[in-house]
Amino acid sequence: MSGVTAERETTFLLARPERKLLEAIARRLPAFVRPDHLTVLALVAAVAFAVFAASGAFFVAAGLLVVHWFGDSLDGTLARVRRAERPRYGYYLDHLADAFATALIGVGLGLSAHMHLAAGLVLVIAYLALSINSYLEAQALGRFSLGYGRLGPTEARLALIALLAVVGLGAEVSVLGLTLLDVVALGGAGVMVVALGARALGNLRVLAEREPYAAP
Repeated sequence: MSGVTAERETTFLLARPERKLLEAIARRLPAFVRPDHLTVLALVAAVAFAVFAASGAFFVAAGLLVVHWFGDSLDGTLARVRRAERPRYGYYLDHLADAFATALIGVGLGLSAHMHLAAGLVLVIAYLALSINSYLEAQALGRFSLGYGRLGPTEARLALIALLAVVGLGAEVSVLGLTLLDVVALGGAGVMVVALGARALGNLRVLAEREPYAAP
């Protein structure tokens, strides 16, 4: 089974209600709206997020995260609802766009006055490492899941929206020269690294059982 056709696992908290909401929206979209249009919308929202986050307009940036969710989450749903899937094209484009958007979000935050660029880049690297592991799982294990435990991309967006709102309201924290966004970013990256390590060890155990070492 290839990564493109791997079975999708959606175990994170909001997966079921999110799927129902996206399908309801997809059925109501006008016929001229295509999945690629939504992908472009998500990318434009990510670029705009980077610009507004870098300038400190966090409430606008939080709203753009909602727009990004709309485009990024709805493109594949629209294709499935209309039975117009292009598995290889969609798989490649979706994850390429996700990587680009992740980098833009981290850099945009890192260029603001409320986060050090290094903290933003560490967060981007950790998130991309989780994503890469998910793609490897799809190829090696035949399952595809972007969620880790009960948390997935949607929960991460909601947490970031809440954090941006807090900072936008003027909350200031300084810990050893680190801002609130720095502390959350570095703490979140640490949690991601631990989650990645635990999942990778579990995957290696499964793969070792499937392919035991045979001494020559």
